[in-house]
Amino acid sequence: MVNYVIPQPPQASIPVADAAGSAPGAREAALFPVRRIWCVGRNYADHAREMGHDPNREPPFFFAKPADTLVPSGSTIAYPPMTKDLHHEIELVVAIGTGGVNIAEADALNHVWGYAVGLDMTRRDLQGEAKKLQRPWEMGKGFDQSCPMGTLVPASKIGHPAKGTIGLKVNGQVRQQGDLAQQIWNVQETIAYLSRLVALAPGDIIMTGTPAGVAAVGPGDVLEGWIDGIGEVKVTYAPAASAAKAAE
Repeated sequence: MVNYVIPQPPQASIPVADAAGSAPGAREAALFPVRRIWCVGRNYADHAREMGHDPNREPPFFFAKPADTLVPSGSTIAYPPMTKDLHHEIELVVAIGTGGVNIAEADALNHVWGYAVGLDMTRRDLQGEAKKLQRPWEMGKGFDQSCPMGTLVPASKIGHPAKGTIGLKVNGQVRQQGDLAQQIWNVQETIAYLSRLVALAPGDIIMTGTPAGVAAVGPGDVLEGWIDGIGEVKVTYAPAASAAKAAE
């Protein structure tokens, strides 16, 4: 038995959809343990344009979020501190089941365990200021509860979606809508490239970028994202009064 000197942090995980043991009344739900969260930047041309960048096919770049930023779908969470410009980014999430380095594109999908719908919430004002000062983005991207996530669907059940609508509603109004086929770097290309930079391992997840339409949300807003054939994610930001009370 390992003798940790402080209580061991809980294992970040994503519930698995329609898995044995996850039915109502079951003693334990099936969970996918999350090791690391990798995110691809500017992977849809229209989003690259709206952010003021050239959408030409340049090599992908990546940033990370801590695994404990995950928030289960259906949660109500507080509006984050130190920002006045919190943006939504709806994304396809890829869960790695088999690790490797220098993975060939032709073999990349064999390393995928499943797919989910996630949100890369961004404190855009903090990110923008960091860019101006040529500083890291972590406080704009990797803050607490910045990664709401829907249930994970095994690839063995749905295959490997390469097209399908991806979108997000805020308070019932569509804000983002695109198609997975619009990704500049598809899933297998992204896995292959990332595996040349780091050794991928079971439990890693990759968020694959967002289509155009990112915009600010505020306290009380309800976010509902979806990808056809994969699932949904929903999160509510607590009203301002609730957030202020919680901070007292």
